[in-house]
Amino acid sequence: MGGPLRHLRVPWLAALAAFWAHGAAAAGDVERGSAKAAQACAACHGADGNSTMENIPSLAGQPETFTTLQLILFRERVRDVAAMRDVARPLSDDDIADLAAYYARLPPRPGPGARDPAKAETGAALAERLRCATCHERNYAGREQMPRLAAQREDYLLHSMREYRDNQRAGTDTTMQGVLYGVSDGELAALAHYLAQLR
Repeated sequence: MGGPLRHLRVPWLAALAAFWAHGAAAAGDVERGSAKAAQACAACHGADGNSTMENIPSLAGQPETFTTLQLILFRERVRDVAAMRDVARPLSDDDIADLAAYYARLPPRPGPGARDPAKAETGAALAERLRCATCHERNYAGREQMPRLAAQREDYLLHSMREYRDNQRAGTDTTMQGVLYGVSDGELAALAHYLAQLR
């Protein structure tokens, strides 16, 4: 890892290693996660984990490992999103484990908007060409550190894919930059529509 994040490499890797060492002995508690989510997360991400706010992701049904990793990246400021700074900074490892366990068990539901068959067909073909299911599973429900894409907000999917393609998203994995390199805005819009409409 180079550039402005080079100085963060050791601290956040150490934090991640410490979390997994601790988390192996203490799984997240769903009830505690529910209470913590109501206090800190529901206003933006939805009371049931399904966001109704523009460009704010739904967390319902996200794999525990994915949510855990993202919260650690936010807490350690490897992913620096203004809205998450004050929320993530005070989270303990137990808080993160509880929230991840809670959101993983909530049922996701597709966002608003009618399905455009032609656009969805274009998106499905692009998903096949880009081999998205290789990491995100055939039903796009995600696994381990790979996020659920099915039923995610369409605007958030498009925003995120543009950030990856244009090398504007920091994190632990550069795979998506390569996958989306050269994909047009129109193609990304079709892919986001297809994924958001999946049940």
